[in-house]
Amino acid sequence: MHDDRTLREALADRLASGGHLRSPRWRRAVLDTPRHEFLRGGYFRRVDGVGPTGWEPVMPEDPTWLRAAYTDDSLVTQIAGTIAPGDIQGRILRAPTSSSTMPGLVVRMLEELHVDDGMRVLEIGTGTGYSTALLCHRLGAGLVTSVEVDEDVSARAQAALGATGNMPGLIVGDGLAGTPDAAPYDRIVATCGVLTVPPAWLAQTRPGGQILATVCGWMYSSELARLTVGNDGTAHGRLLGGQVSFMLARPHLPPPLGVLPDLALGEERETALGPDGLDDWTARFVAQLAAPRAQRVRISVDGREPDDVVLDVDAGSWAVLHRDGGRWIVRQGGPDRLWDGIEDRVTRWRQDGSPGLERFRIAVTPDGQHITWPR
Repeated sequence: MHDDRTLREALADRLASGGHLRSPRWRRAVLDTPRHEFLRGGYFRRVDGVGPTGWEPVMPEDPTWLRAAYTDDSLVTQIAGTIAPGDIQGRILRAPTSSSTMPGLVVRMLEELHVDDGMRVLEIGTGTGYSTALLCHRLGAGLVTSVEVDEDVSARAQAALGATGNMPGLIVGDGLAGTPDAAPYDRIVATCGVLTVPPAWLAQTRPGGQILATVCGWMYSSELARLTVGNDGTAHGRLLGGQVSFMLARPHLPPPLGVLPDLALGEERETALGPDGLDDWTARFVAQLAAPRAQRVRISVDGREPDDVVLDVDAGSWAVLHRDGGRWIVRQGGPDRLWDGIEDRVTRWRQDGSPGLERFRIAVTPDGQHITWPR
């Protein structure tokens, strides 16, 4: 049986050996911050089997609970937007909506934030409050503000933060809007994914300040971006690599598929890019740049084996891909030819040498968000 101090030391050593934890002050924060206190309400353990993925609650009285709190794993703390571990017994077959992020990713982001003493930080997405507590340890609670969209999640985080002696500014609200009344900040860090970096974050960051956020898409490829805000209110930076993934901010979640268009209609052609080309994380990220409002699903058309479908629900555009012998055939419909754009963008990326995401550049201007790679 290990006490939590021993488990914290082992976690810090593991994070350091993995290259995530690099500086003495963040190591001290990890050693002094008991992650298990932010999981007093339990977590959900994944249960795989035949059929949909299930989740079962693990509460503090479970002998595995304390050790799990100090693994380098994300632990789901809410299901379906409202259900906490203590709310159920048995198994639930709904989607996770909040979690305690894996410590390795938390400390990597905090290291990448490049904070100095006296800096004011806004955190988007309080979650359990663990990352908030680490920020408080490093900077002092008076310099940390955290906003959380879910009132119940925020209340649980506030209780855990108070129990560990941390009293940062906690706000319940839409993190995409930031906190204009308390701005400006030296740093903004988001613990949720976004399709695009909101203009409000730029407006609330001091010139020369930085924003650290995970840029995502509905084909589920994402990457951590660090942006520096200029005097003109624009921001420029780069992607940091490493295949970082977060749950999307709730307003950025994809729309339900609804009633599908008739996927048996449309124009057909042969394509050099099959859906297997998007199994690569970076290629899929590039595809999202070409079709930022599209989702990728598998649907059976005409009773055949399920085909890969790319669908923009709001625009009504779609593409269906199926194999015909040794060829890939795409059938497209709606106002836009989604696969034409995806095939063109991925082909150009390949012709440019398939650069990794750590070489991509990102800019946010009044015209929108622009992500490019070196040519």
